[in-house]
Amino acid sequence: MRTTKYILVAVMVFAFHLSPFTTKAQALPLSATATASVLTCGPGNDFYTTFGHSAIRITDTAMGLDMVYNYGTFNFGTPHFYWKFMRGQLDYMLGRTTFDRFMAEYAYEQRAVWEQPLNFTSQEVNNLYVALEWNYQPENRYYRYDFFRDNCATRVRDMVESANGKREIEYGDWEDHSYRHWLHQATGGGCLEWWTLGVDLLLGLSADHVCDKSESMFYPMAMEGLFDNATRGGDPLVSPTRELLQDTRTPLRRSFPPMVVFALFFMAVALLTWRRLWPRWADRVLFVLAGVVGLFLLFMWFGTDHYCTAWNLNILWASPLLILIAIRLERSPRWALWLQTACFLVAAVWVVWCGLSLALLPLILTLALRIYLTLRQASRGSR
Repeated sequence: MRTTKYILVAVMVFAFHLSPFTTKAQALPLSATATASVLTCGPGNDFYTTFGHSAIRITDTAMGLDMVYNYGTFNFGTPHFYWKFMRGQLDYMLGRTTFDRFMAEYAYEQRAVWEQPLNFTSQEVNNLYVALEWNYQPENRYYRYDFFRDNCATRVRDMVESANGKREIEYGDWEDHSYRHWLHQATGGGCLEWWTLGVDLLLGLSADHVCDKSESMFYPMAMEGLFDNATRGGDPLVSPTRELLQDTRTPLRRSFPPMVVFALFFMAVALLTWRRLWPRWADRVLFVLAGVVGLFLLFMWFGTDHYCTAWNLNILWASPLLILIAIRLERSPRWALWLQTACFLVAAVWVVWCGLSLALLPLILTLALRIYLTLRQASRGSR
């Protein structure tokens, strides 16, 4: 009887050690000395690198492992690549490379790289590594990119928080800002004023949404700052930030400010208008150009999946209605001219109120001036 009991116990222990649950708990893929860290990359000189980048590094010296996982890669060979990119229908994917190769690329581009070691336990590092490796499988690595809500930085945030376990991360005091504010932070330099103007031209009211801490982490630099001050259970989430590469880029040449360009254009149009030298065909060209811009903004609003291009009030001054006015000029319906004048006023208030590039104001004033003169001529012709 005792022999039978020992045999049954031995079989149960053997079966327990063969169970998948026990295997997952005991057979950790990394050693106890493995570490994880968040890499934040500084801006580059190309527009698509202006906003920086984020990635995750997994290091295990005992196993000779030093890998970087990067959610910001895409395939240029994708059919209809540029059309899908413009419509917000391009899939990005998780890329994996060695740390040395990753650093060599940023050293070549002369961009800064900072590292924040995560104060994770061995189990949490393994959790993160297993999740990243699962996500790297061909059937799992692709995702629909969204610049604000699902990008290379928010994916890093989500992976760190999911591997964190049951301890809640506290991000401390943080001043909330809008998406547009963070974009201005990235493009607000004297050499990037045209880029700031382009951003403000394309983005709608969605960009003025005030972000909470989690939403602010779409911007890699904001996520780095939040992680620096984050705690869990009273302990810091990350160790002090280390600078791995310095920014050694050649400074960009300062471009001629768009505010000056469009202010000079407005003054030239106003002077020619006052001297009665502004030709009527120039009104047609001016109105058609503004109307074509408006049609493009309508396409970005209704014809794409971009979250950030909806409810774009630039459509009030760059209005498709201007194309109809360009055809008839002073023979246009007076209600159309008055409506367009009111739209100019609302658009100017929006630009100032929401802190858009002030270079838009001279454009609005130029169009408003010519519409006002067209309205006066229409009033004289009706008498």
